[in-house]
Amino acid sequence: MITNERMAAFINSFDKGNTPFLNRLEQEAKADGVPIIRPQTQSLLRFLLAAKKPARILEVGTAVGFSALLMCEYAPKGCHITTIEKYDKRIPAAKKNFKAAGKEECITLLEGDAADILKTLEGSYDLIFMDAAKGQYIHFLPDVMRLLSEGGLLVSDNVLQDGDVLESRFAVTRRNRTIHSRMREYLYELTHREELETVILQAGDGVALSVKVGG
Repeated sequence: MITNERMAAFINSFDKGNTPFLNRLEQEAKADGVPIIRPQTQSLLRFLLAAKKPARILEVGTAVGFSALLMCEYAPKGCHITTIEKYDKRIPAAKKNFKAAGKEECITLLEGDAADILKTLEGSYDLIFMDAAKGQYIHFLPDVMRLLSEGGLLVSDNVLQDGDVLESRFAVTRRNRTIHSRMREYLYELTHREELETVILQAGDGVALSVKVGG
């Protein structure tokens, strides 16, 4: 964790939690070793959904569908979520969970590589949630910017990489250096583009919030 463990535990103690279905799905995912968004990130998403009230959401990285279901549960009525996943072993689990939750009508799952699928999407989204391969964020950004509506919110998860991103590239393992450099490049782009206003938070494993303001 990025934040002090005691402080994180204290903050999490005030969390009101999710629905029983989401709580059960979270426990199952943890037991199966499937990474899902952390408690502080869940709280942040619920807050942002209440404040932004998005009508259309795009998620890059479905996994077993936990975050899509969380957003579907707490987004305003009538909101539709499009989510992208390329990992074959997780797609059936996500579909099963969407059906079990009775949320099939408000969630569209697109199967395949986000780099290819993003290029085919049209229209605009009020909120885009980035939670896929961290080394690919920078490559997804041009299409994400095209799809993000004016005043839309881009939420990028896991941007601090358990603290590795602040280290020298030579202090991280060789196999992680490409991801390290790409994430630094991504954070620079988010904070230096004229059409974005960005804040980086230490919630969970680091979340960047970017509003498209024009430019």
